[in-house]
Amino acid sequence: MRSRLRSESGFSLPEMLIAAAIMITVVGAVFTVMNPAQGTYRTQPEVSDLQQRLRIASDSLSRDIVMAGGGMYAGGMTGALSNYFAPVMPYKLNDPSLGVYFRLAAGAVDASDAISFFYVPTTGAQTTIREDMPQPSSELKVEPQANCPPAKLEQLCGFYDGMRAIIFDDTGSWDPLTVTQVQPAALHMQHKNPLSKSYQKGAVIAMAATRTYYLKTDVATNTYQLRLFDGDTSDLPVVDDVVKLEFEYYGDPQAPVVLPNKSLSDPTGPYTTYGIKPQPLGVDNANDTWGAGENCLYAVQGGQHVPRLPNLPGGGSHVRLTQGMLTDGPWCPDAAAVMRYDADLLRLRRIRIKLRVQAPPEMRGPAGALFRRAGTNSAGQHFVPDQEIAFDITPRNLNLGR
Repeated sequence: MRSRLRSESGFSLPEMLIAAAIMITVVGAVFTVMNPAQGTYRTQPEVSDLQQRLRIASDSLSRDIVMAGGGMYAGGMTGALSNYFAPVMPYKLNDPSLGVYFRLAAGAVDASDAISFFYVPTTGAQTTIREDMPQPSSELKVEPQANCPPAKLEQLCGFYDGMRAIIFDDTGSWDPLTVTQVQPAALHMQHKNPLSKSYQKGAVIAMAATRTYYLKTDVATNTYQLRLFDGDTSDLPVVDDVVKLEFEYYGDPQAPVVLPNKSLSDPTGPYTTYGIKPQPLGVDNANDTWGAGENCLYAVQGGQHVPRLPNLPGGGSHVRLTQGMLTDGPWCPDAAAVMRYDADLLRLRRIRIKLRVQAPPEMRGPAGALFRRAGTNSAGQHFVPDQEIAFDITPRNLNLGR
């Protein structure tokens, strides 16, 4: 009996402590092995999300910017918009009623995080004004459009209320506008945007795609977005958690020249290697401050047109157009114009874009090489570093001579 009781007495206290210690050691070892797998399980979806947001942003920018400068394909002033004004500008669009149409993006030190551009999409909404404007007007008297089906808005096919459009001429002047009313029978259109000048007969009006991509940075609300503005009422986010957006511009190092043996009074071009053609020698444009036969790209010396822009070092390859070069003039159509732009923008041939996106705060550590903005993760076990890409876009309509 005494021997049986001893055999059923169970574990002693030292034995229990040793067993518990062994069990804790084994469980700890198991969790140590499993923890990296758990970290990978948590971070991999965030890495995939970063890559997806970079794809969306790059696709949106590429799809639109490659079309920049696409111009008219009917009427007298056909060809790329860069033959008449700069269709790409390194600024954020603003309300023209405020007096200055372009400004730097909110919170930006310079204009490197915003870009605005224009192109004429495939459309029948292309016409010209039929009378000189005595003064800038909200009413546009236009010519009937050729081959316009009578059943479709009679002789103003394609134009409709709310359409975004542009008006421009061969002097380098341009204005964006929004159509508010179409009167087909009278061949009239109304618009809501103030014009920068009185346009003359033959100035072009066409439907336009107006795009502004810019970086919105709001530290107070923790908002960092790539946004798209249409120049009028639509201002929408494209991608969230974008902490870097930079545009670099590259252009033709050669100054523009007037083509030899080509009369500037000829109704069809091209007249120059690129950019706006000058007035014929001795002809003065009353709407600008340049001398007779001159414009923002050309002066007259010794009875000949000579370029105002210098040749840039770089040979036959594209050269970087710095922010200083794009804001120092000469100004087109002239320095007094409300819708002025730097003449060097007419050199533009290629745009380099740099994008950087970030993970949620709990996946970010201290600000530094891995993180542009600090997060809340101090352990370092589940870091998801920022991801950044850089890519080039060559707008096809700005490279037609290449």
